[in-house]
Amino acid sequence: MHGGPSSAPRAQTGAYGDSHHADEAECEVPASDSLDRRSSERIDVTWLVDCETDDTFLYASIANISEMGIFVRTTQPLSIGTRLTLRFAPPGADGSYVLEGTVQWVNEVRPLHDNPNPGMGIRFVDLTPDDRERIVGTIRTIAYLREAPVRSN
Repeated sequence: MHGGPSSAPRAQTGAYGDSHHADEAECEVPASDSLDRRSSERIDVTWLVDCETDDTFLYASIANISEMGIFVRTTQPLSIGTRLTLRFAPPGADGSYVLEGTVQWVNEVRPLHDNPNPGMGIRFVDLTPDDRERIVGTIRTIAYLREAPVRSN
């Protein structure tokens, strides 16, 4: 039997046993520098985000988030190294986020090829301790709510 990475046993990645989402995110990440990118739990979301540079305004959606950054699904990704301001408001959160980030990698649109996840990976930069704490709290809340049994009233 082949002993490749996908057949090796894995510990659960998430604090609440949510390894499914981390596996999906790993498929979107290029191999270079992958250990650093996978060091934080990623949660799949669909949130609107405004991405702004000095000369560009991009209205897109966040496909997943971790305490280190986000994956923005877009057919118009910005260049690697581009610094931008991110504005988003998770549903049910106290207020919105206004954070700085840098494009770390791009998953280009490839016409005539199967590429279901075009977009860009953005790493948060210059996070304050309060911002990081809010992000971690938001991620843990989402993970907890997704794992909780559904009750009808």
